[in-house]
Amino acid sequence: MTVFSPAGCQASTVGCRLWTEPQMPILSMNGDFVIGGIFSIHSYMTSDISFIYNHKEKEMKLLGYQQLRFARALEFIIHEINNSTDLLPGITLGYHIYDSCSFANGLDPVFNNTEACLKPAAAAVSAFVGESSSTPIVSCCFPTLSELQVSHSATCACLSDKRQFPAFYRTIPSDQHQAAALARMVKYFGWTWIGAVRSDTDYGNYGMAAFLKAAQEEGICVEYSEAYYRTQPRRKLERVANVIRRSTARVIVAFLASSDMRFLLEELARQPLPPLQWIGSEAWITHPEFLRFNMCAGAIGFGNPRSVIPGLREFLLDLSPERALKSPLLTEFWESAFSCTLKGRMGVQNCDGSEDIRTLQNPYTDTSQLRITNLVYKATYAIAHAIHAAICNNVLCDKTIKFTPWQLKRVNFTTKNGYQLTFDSNGDPVAVYELINWQFKENGALDFVPVGYYDSSKPRGQEFLHTKIFVPVSVCSESCPPGTRKAVQKGRPVCCYDCVPCAEGEISNKTDSLDCLHCPPEFWPSTKQDSCLPKPVEFLSWDDTLAIILTVFSIIGVFMTICVIAVFFKHRASPIVRANNSELSFLLLFSLTLCFLCSLTFVGRPSEWSCMLRHTAFGITFVLCISCVLGKTVVVLMAFRATLPGNNVMKWFGPPQQRLSVLVFTLIQVIICVLWLKMSPPFPFKNLKLYKQKIILECDLGSSIGFWAVLGYIGFEAILCFVLAFLARKLPDNFNEAKFITFSMLIFCAVWITFIPAYVSSPGKFTVAVEIFAILASSFGLIICIFAPKCFIIVFRPEQNTKKYLMCKIPTKAL
Repeated sequence: MTVFSPAGCQASTVGCRLWTEPQMPILSMNGDFVIGGIFSIHSYMTSDISFIYNHKEKEMKLLGYQQLRFARALEFIIHEINNSTDLLPGITLGYHIYDSCSFANGLDPVFNNTEACLKPAAAAVSAFVGESSSTPIVSCCFPTLSELQVSHSATCACLSDKRQFPAFYRTIPSDQHQAAALARMVKYFGWTWIGAVRSDTDYGNYGMAAFLKAAQEEGICVEYSEAYYRTQPRRKLERVANVIRRSTARVIVAFLASSDMRFLLEELARQPLPPLQWIGSEAWITHPEFLRFNMCAGAIGFGNPRSVIPGLREFLLDLSPERALKSPLLTEFWESAFSCTLKGRMGVQNCDGSEDIRTLQNPYTDTSQLRITNLVYKATYAIAHAIHAAICNNVLCDKTIKFTPWQLKRVNFTTKNGYQLTFDSNGDPVAVYELINWQFKENGALDFVPVGYYDSSKPRGQEFLHTKIFVPVSVCSESCPPGTRKAVQKGRPVCCYDCVPCAEGEISNKTDSLDCLHCPPEFWPSTKQDSCLPKPVEFLSWDDTLAIILTVFSIIGVFMTICVIAVFFKHRASPIVRANNSELSFLLLFSLTLCFLCSLTFVGRPSEWSCMLRHTAFGITFVLCISCVLGKTVVVLMAFRATLPGNNVMKWFGPPQQRLSVLVFTLIQVIICVLWLKMSPPFPFKNLKLYKQKIILECDLGSSIGFWAVLGYIGFEAILCFVLAFLARKLPDNFNEAKFITFSMLIFCAVWITFIPAYVSSPGKFTVAVEIFAILASSFGLIICIFAPKCFIIVFRPEQNTKKYLMCKIPTKAL
């Protein structure tokens, strides 16, 4: 078996060289099948950040007792499996645990015990648990590509490539899942403007690349993305720290190894730092060492779920000086933990046996945060279950059967502490994370508080669940409220934009709209342009002030007409009433009443019947009215011509002929109106073009020809009547009605001539008001000019209401 030792990995590239001396395991036990363990037990560690750049001394120390706990946990699990009657009955598992000699700062280590950093011996190791990080596996190919390896903490997405790593499996989720989960969380909290920093390793580069891709899909903008590795020049670390300090992004995603994160935080602590919301990867978000940095208060990230392994704490604490002396590694741990020597080294205080491991408080004895340890637990059990599936049937296990790595694909089991494990086609487990938030305890110290979880096996949209967390705002531009749209600032990321108000007639009804929407034709935007409201419908309603005024005048006109009718009826036998065909006078007064009343049909909400009624009623009543006036005018002319010798014209224009003429003239208008209603009648119409903000409900003429034909016929009669009355104005009589008809027709024509341009140019309801005004004005002109003088004589000058006076050729002062 040829194995590259990671002890040869150099600098950030972590290159490899082949070691030819076999490495002895630091902890071992023989068995029918041997499971190897590879853990980073030793490395350079120092609390002085300057040591990494000015390494004047080189001292080998434990990486932190956490890695030792992982190694001893593997021991515990092997013993637990061997004591099981259900798993591998009659088979004894052994273990060979190796120190991978990983180093925190990338410098060439100088070891006290050089045998600790050589390649594993060529023992019959069935499978390996480890390596702890991704880079030694990717760059150093350790173990060999053909040997089964189940890693507990190598997360690089690149290791899912089965063509390159056919025998690699892991119990920790791929960073592909973590990157997607982080991007979704950032999007959920509304952070669209963030910074990013990563380790310049396979772990950081692959993980951040996956996150940036997921963030782009979620619409998140990244102000900067910096890389740093702990062996790079100090100026690189200072530059990264300054970028963070000057950034406008208040949220920073840190895809860093714990050792790189420690150096970065120590550098940032040298100068005041604006409040930042840290988003951490699983490599450091649950690292207890960082709880001393209050600048990370509120940090949030996904960690591996915390678990409990029954019996592990008792196994770890079952250690005495005598038992420690049996293993160089445990001896080193005991002497380091209690600062004494078990072997009587010069200059070091001897251990006197009073040391109690239960009094220690360090990562080795702390089993309250069993996260990675549980992944070691699952990795070991996965190998054991795969061996069981390969060599055991329902009764016996055959240790002579050869175990192959491909047996692991079919593994599906639940551990004793309740965790299920399966592998997908890439050798990855289901991604389950615990959402960790750094919160202050009552004593003022920071602590890890679980606030949610992420489970990739859940349906999309339900993977992420959390309790309420207070989070800051980090955006390049504030959200655009409803009523505006986003306009990207030229030359800047898409998250940097201006909020532009929607154009007239458009709305946006949600935050951060990319485009504004046009309201439907019958709707108009609200004041804030965040919703479409029905346009107000405008027409000349009964409660409108203008309509009330016009209605009052219409009623006054009707009242005046009724009063005149009453006066005329009471004095119907008087000469002034009989002088000019009282029958036409009463018919004229009746038609004037209808004219005043027909103006009311123009008020109110237009409907099909009201639109047809208002124009036809107006046309017919006015023609009836003008026909009566025309008849009276002709009577005046014929009456004076009848006084000439030998002229017998009046017999051809008596009352029957007058009634017939009125009927014929009116019937013509009726025919025009019937044709109009038959061909293209008026109808209610919503005018959406006149005003943008409101709807004008009006009566469409249907056929403009029909309307102007009705109006033209009225005008024709009015002009004819005016010409005849004008010709008869100087006929001798003390009460010549023709001149009053002339005045009335003059007013009538003037009103309707001015009506045409006013009607065409008036907007909305004022069009209807103009038409009503024209009807009322012309009606008042007729009743006042024709009937007011007669009523005055009847009521106030009764002495003039005689036939003798009316036949007098010289007008009196009363006239």
